[in-house]
Amino acid sequence: MSTRVSYPTEIKLKAVEMRLRGQSVREVMEQLCIKNKTQVETWLRWYRNRETHRFEQPVGKQYTYGKGPEVTSEVERLKQENRFLKQQLDGLKKVQGVGKEVSPEAAVRWMDSIKGGVSIQLACQWLGIARSTYYRWKHQMNTQQISNPIVTRIRELCLAHKFRYGYRKITALLRREMQVNHKRVQRIMREEGLQCRVKVKKRKGTGQPFQVADYLLKRDFRAEQPLQKLVTDITYLPFGKKMLYLSSIMDLYNGEIIAYSIGDTQDTNLVLDTLNQLPAVERCMLHSDQGSVYTSNAYQQAVKEKGITMSMSRKGTPADNAPIESFHSTLKSETFYLEDFTCTTTAIVVQIVRNYIYYYNAIRIQTKLNNQSPIEYRQLVA
Repeated sequence: MSTRVSYPTEIKLKAVEMRLRGQSVREVMEQLCIKNKTQVETWLRWYRNRETHRFEQPVGKQYTYGKGPEVTSEVERLKQENRFLKQQLDGLKKVQGVGKEVSPEAAVRWMDSIKGGVSIQLACQWLGIARSTYYRWKHQMNTQQISNPIVTRIRELCLAHKFRYGYRKITALLRREMQVNHKRVQRIMREEGLQCRVKVKKRKGTGQPFQVADYLLKRDFRAEQPLQKLVTDITYLPFGKKMLYLSSIMDLYNGEIIAYSIGDTQDTNLVLDTLNQLPAVERCMLHSDQGSVYTSNAYQQAVKEKGITMSMSRKGTPADNAPIESFHSTLKSETFYLEDFTCTTTAIVVQIVRNYIYYYNAIRIQTKLNNQSPIEYRQLVA
């Protein structure tokens, strides 16, 4: 049976202080030669529960809850109270992370928490500030609750215009009366809940709405021969100096990317360029979502001219187009996110995408293709 170790009060306080600074339990144990990590956790719990009187109790001695060891005199009791308050102050400084200086807000809150336990003069000495400084800080915090004239005027303007204006227009109105920074107006409106309440306008589609095709694919992602069922979609490439878009078409027969285009504008020309890369096909179905570029008149006409049957996902159901959605996710995960290329040049973004699509088609094996790449699988079956 091991003998329980009794640690001095100073060691216990030092351990708590180190933990409050953010040091790990292991580091505390190594530096202070503490054998059991439970001890450190227990001391920290006592400190947080304001039961620091337990630091002085001997091993095996349990005092009544909420009571410490009996004091022999009033002087001893005051010493214990002062020691507890100093420990609180040290913890306050460590937790605030401001070194020897404590912010006015933290100092006032701490002084209020010990009110009646120690005189203000003594507490100010511990903080290293003058009494006048403490009272000035407290007065400033109290007066902060009083409405500022600018806040009142902003509230009046927002109410007068029935919350139709954002911070830019409110700033323009205020500048007719006073000099004010737009950032301050924005902060006040945010804090006071005075933002514009007009419904956000919906963005217009980049294509001309024409018609929505029926949902013919019905999540049947199997194809018996090449170019029988195709799926297409557009994804964002926010990794370069400007936003790029990737439009790609996948053959569900072997999961091969048979056409793709990269552009800096998500418009009908982008998807038409991808569509025009397809070879001549017969009895082919092309599935997409209901994006405006796919419902546009130009795209629909181009699909018909190629003799392709159009299919579209149901609104708000991306799972209807899962294979191409999965490919786009895999592309980003295995390139930009894996290699931490989250902020690079536009040329590098394009090159990475081109290299990966070649790798995906010709080299990357897939379990569903008997551990072969899409091109290997197509050539083997042919």
